[in-house]
Amino acid sequence: MILKYFSFIVGIVWAYSIIKTQSIFSKKTGLIFKIFISNISWLTFIVAVYFGYKNFSIQLTLIGIIFSILIVHLGFKFLGKFLKSKYTERQLSISKSIFEYSLIAWVLYYLFY
Repeated sequence: MILKYFSFIVGIVWAYSIIKTQSIFSKKTGLIFKIFISNISWLTFIVAVYFGYKNFSIQLTLIGIIFSILIVHLGFKFLGKFLKSKYTERQLSISKSIFEYSLIAWVLYYLFY
């Protein structure tokens, strides 16, 4: 039972963290991210919630969802603070641009090959 609940929490955290990641991209990359990755993550999130509903009580499911969302938001907040303290704004902007263009190239590669 504990292993099932732990896998439920991990699934919710994984799906919601990818959904939350969409918000840090620019508009053009965010659109590609939303079409190809975020929609699958929403589906995974919904399936994980359904899994929790079928296997646990409504209270445990809601507690797991709230706990997972809090974990993801706190993780993003602390990671943002850490990155801002470690790197300059220019370095973060350059690495974000590189990551966005590599994501676009990756999606285009898998679309055509």
